[in-house]
Amino acid sequence: MAHGTDSERIDRERTGREARARADRRDAAVRAVVGQGLLHPDAPVVGLLDVTGIRESAAALRAAFDAVTAPGTPVLHAFAVKACPLVPVLRLLREAGIGAEVASPGELALARAAGLAPEHTVLDSPAKTPAELREALASGIAVNADNPQELDRLDALVRSGPPRSPLGLRVNPQIGGGSIGATSTATPTSKFGVALRDPGAREWVVRAYAERPWLTRLHTHTGSQGVPLELMARGVAEAYALAEEINAAAGRRQIDTLDIGGGLPVDFGAEADSPTYAEYARLLAGRVPGLFDGRYGLVTEFGRSLLARHGTVVARVEYAKRSGGRRIAVTHAGVQVATRTVYAPGAWPLRIAAYDAEGRPKSGPAEVQDVAGPACFSGDLLAEGRSLPPLEQGDHAAALDTGAYYFAHHYAYNSLARPGVYGFGPDGTGGVAFAAVREPQTVAEIVAESGGAHAEALTTLNAPARP
Repeated sequence: MAHGTDSERIDRERTGREARARADRRDAAVRAVVGQGLLHPDAPVVGLLDVTGIRESAAALRAAFDAVTAPGTPVLHAFAVKACPLVPVLRLLREAGIGAEVASPGELALARAAGLAPEHTVLDSPAKTPAELREALASGIAVNADNPQELDRLDALVRSGPPRSPLGLRVNPQIGGGSIGATSTATPTSKFGVALRDPGAREWVVRAYAERPWLTRLHTHTGSQGVPLELMARGVAEAYALAEEINAAAGRRQIDTLDIGGGLPVDFGAEADSPTYAEYARLLAGRVPGLFDGRYGLVTEFGRSLLARHGTVVARVEYAKRSGGRRIAVTHAGVQVATRTVYAPGAWPLRIAAYDAEGRPKSGPAEVQDVAGPACFSGDLLAEGRSLPPLEQGDHAAALDTGAYYFAHHYAYNSLARPGVYGFGPDGTGGVAFAAVREPQTVAEIVAESGGAHAEALTTLNAPARP
C-alpha cells in the first residue's frame, strides 16, 4: 500500500512540475506569436501546439505501460487521428513511437502522408466499405470488425488466402456510460461493436472465433471524456475475460492481442493532468493482471489525452462592450473552432486566459465577463460569466487545452475561415520558434469550397428555351 501511495505522490509532484512548465511555455508562445506578427488585426485568431508538451505526453504514455507490462510484450500505442488530423502532428507522434488509429479513408491518407507504416496503423469504424476493407487487407493494416455483417465481408476477402492484416472483432460489454452520453460507447444501445449482453451474442462471438482461426484480436473501447477510470477498467476486464473464454474454447491461444481502446479523460478545469497514464496503467494492472503477463500483445488508442493540454487558441479582442451590466469581450474565436464548447458548454467547458495587446498575461482584479465569438447567434460564447482580468479592445483571449478536437472540427458557420495552426518550441537562444502546421484558410479557398467554380450551375440547369 505504501508503494502505491509513494507512486501517487511522485505522480502528483511530476504532473505539478510539468503543468507549471507547460503554462510558462504557453505564456512565452503567446507573447512571441504576437511579437513575431503571426497574430495581428488581419489574422486575429491562431492555433498553437506545444511540441515539447506533445513529446512529453507520448513519452509518459509509453513509460506508464512499460512499467506494468512484461518485458518483450508487443505494445502499439496508436493515436486516434480524429483528435487532431494534422499530418505534421502525426509525423511528430510517429517519431515519438506512436502509431495511428484511423476511422475513414481520409484519416488513413493522413497517416500515410505522415509516414505511418501499415504495421503501426489500426482501422476502426462502424461503417467500413468493401473497398476500405480490401485496401486495408492488401496493405497489412490491422482491422477491427464492428459487427457480424462486416465479419461476413472479411470472410469473403480472406478466402483467397491467409490475410496479411491482423484481424479482430470489436465488442461492447454494455456496462454503462459516463457523464457525457455522446462519448460513452459501452451503453446498452451503443452503435459500436457486438453487444455482448444481448441474447445469444456472447455465444455467437465465441463460435465466430472458433470458426475463423485468422481472427486473432479482440477490441473494446468503453468511452472517453466523462467516463470514470473504474468503468474503463471494468470494460477492459470484460474483454480480457472474453479472450480467455475464447482461447479456452478453441483449445489454443487464438487471440494473441487485446486492443483496449483509449479514452483517458482530461480535467478541463485544472492545469495539471488528472488522471495520468501511470494512474490508469496501475489501475489496469491491479484489476486485470493477466493483461500484462506477456501472453497478450497490447494496443491502445488514446487521442484527447495526448494532445488536449498542448493546444491553445489565441484570439484578438476586437471590441469590449457592456450589455445589461455584463462586460463582453468580442473575439474572433467562437463556434467555428470550439463547436462542442459553444453548443454544450456544460459538458465541454474551456479555461480562458487573458493576455494584453503585447501578449503578456494580464493581472489585476477579476471581473465577471463573457468571452464571445464572431458568429451571428447569441449563444456563440467561449465562456459565459467568467471571472477574468478585464479584457479590453486589442487584448487577447486564449482558450486553453484545445489541442485535441478543436483543430479537427472546424465549423464553417458564417463562412468563417479555418485559422492557421503553428507548432512552437525553443529557438535555441532563449526565445520561441514557430513552424506552420496548417496555413490559414483564405477567402479564395472558402469561395472554391463553396462551389465558386460552378456559379452558373443552377441557373443553366433545365433553363427555359429562348423564344
